[in-house]
Amino acid sequence: MGADFKSLKYACLHIFTFSFILITGTQTISLIQEGGSDMLRRKIHQQLLDWKVKKKKKSLIISGARQVGKTFIIREFSKEYGSFIELNFLENPSLISVFSGDLDVETLLTNLSFYFKKSAFIPGGTLILFDEAQECPQAITSLKFWTSDGRFDVIATGSALGMNYNIPTSYPVGYVEYLDMYSLDFEEFLWANQISDQQIDLLKYHFTERKKVPVFLHEKMMDYLRLYMVIGGMPEVVDTYIQTHDLSEADARQRTIYRDYLYDIARFAQSDIKIKAENCYKSIPLQLSKENHKFQYKIVEHKGTARKFESSLDWLENAHFIKSVYNVSSLSYPLEAFTIQDNFRLYPTDIGLLICYYDFALKKAILEDKTISDLPQSLILKTAKGGLYEALAADFLIKRGYQHIFFYKPVNSTLEIEFLITNQDGIIPIEIKAGRSKTNSLDILLNQASIPFGYKMADQNIGVSEKKITLPLYMLMFL
Repeated sequence: MGADFKSLKYACLHIFTFSFILITGTQTISLIQEGGSDMLRRKIHQQLLDWKVKKKKKSLIISGARQVGKTFIIREFSKEYGSFIELNFLENPSLISVFSGDLDVETLLTNLSFYFKKSAFIPGGTLILFDEAQECPQAITSLKFWTSDGRFDVIATGSALGMNYNIPTSYPVGYVEYLDMYSLDFEEFLWANQISDQQIDLLKYHFTERKKVPVFLHEKMMDYLRLYMVIGGMPEVVDTYIQTHDLSEADARQRTIYRDYLYDIARFAQSDIKIKAENCYKSIPLQLSKENHKFQYKIVEHKGTARKFESSLDWLENAHFIKSVYNVSSLSYPLEAFTIQDNFRLYPTDIGLLICYYDFALKKAILEDKTISDLPQSLILKTAKGGLYEALAADFLIKRGYQHIFFYKPVNSTLEIEFLITNQDGIIPIEIKAGRSKTNSLDILLNQASIPFGYKMADQNIGVSEKKITLPLYMLMFL
C-alpha cells in the first residue's frame, strides 16, 4: 500500500508545483503554486466577524460533526477580543458544577471567577466559549440569560447539539442564533493549496459570463477536483497533505477520523440505536454502489425496515454525519409538499470520508482518471462511479448551504435527475455526469415550460444550448 501511494505522490506533484501564465482578454494572471499554508482559511471566520459587530446579537450556537474545526476557528476568532474564556465540558467535567445552581449572569460570573482566576471578564470585550456544550444542558439553558444580559459574547459548540439526549429542560428558544459548520468546501480546499481569491474570481467570471475556461486551466481544476474527492475536507487530513504532499499520510489520518466517527456513534448515540446507527452509516458506500441509489434498509440488515432504523438515520443527520435527499412525485412548487418520504438517498457530509471506505486503489483510479468500472469486481461494484460523483456533488451543495435538496426519479421510468434545487428562478434540475455522456433526462425536463433552465455538471467545459447549461463539475462551488 505504501509503495503505491509513494508512486502516486510523485505522479500528482504536477498538480501542486506548476506555474503558468493565463491570458484572458487583456488580463494576464500568473498562477504559482508554492506548498502549504500556516493556517487553513475558513469562510465561517467572516460570519463570526459579522456576528460580532451586530448591535443586538444573540448568543451563538455552532453545531457540526466532530473534527471539522469548530474549536480551532473560535480560538482564532477570539483574537478579536480583549479576553477569552474557554470551557470544555468534555475535557473538564468539573465545570458542569458551575451551572448546577442559579443561572443568572452575576452568579455564573462569580462561579467562573474561581475557575479562571487569572482571566478578566471585560464587558464588551470578552468572548466566552462553551465547548462540547451537549455535556452540560444547563449551560445551554443559560444562553438565554447571557443574551439578555448582553455584556459578554457567548458561543456554544457541540458535535451533538440538537440530539435527543441531554436536552435541557428549558431550551433558550428566541435567545440564540445558529451556524452549521462542515469540513472544508472545495473553495476552502483551493485556498489551502494557495489558489488565490483573484484566481477563483477569474473562474467565477467564466461561470457568470458562460465563457469557456482556457483548456489548461480547466484541466488543472479537474485535477484539483479529483484530489479534493480523494482527500475530502476534514481539516487535519487537508493540513496533513498540504504539509507533506504524501497521500499515504493523509489517507492514514482520514481512516483514523472515520474510525473516530464510528466511536462517536457509540459514545453519543442512545443505547437503543448505537449499533443500528453505526450499521446505517457503514452501509452508505454500498447504497451508492447500487444502480439505484435509493436507500434500502435490507442492505443494512436482512429484512430491515424503516420502523427499526429511521430513528438511527435521524440521529446521524442531526449529528451532521449525513444528508438525506428525497425523491419528489411532481416538479411543482414547493417541492417539500411532494416529497416521497420512503424514497430517499443518503450522502455523507464529507466526500473524503466516503472514498476512504474503499480500498486505496480506488483513490489511485480517481486521481489517474481511470475508468472505475474497469477495476476488479472485488474492489468496487461497476455501478459505483456514478454514485461517487453524485456524493461529490452533494458535498458541494450541502456546504453551499442548501437546506433542502431533492432528486427526481418517477416510478416505472428511466428518467432520473440527480438533484433539484430551488431559487428565485424556480425549480432547477442538475444532472451529474462522471464522464461526458448525454443528458437524456435533463433534455426531456427542459421541454417543460415550468423549468427555466437546468445544469449538466460533467468533466466538460462551459457551454450553453438553449435552456441547458453545461458546466465543469468544479463550478458547483459557484451555484
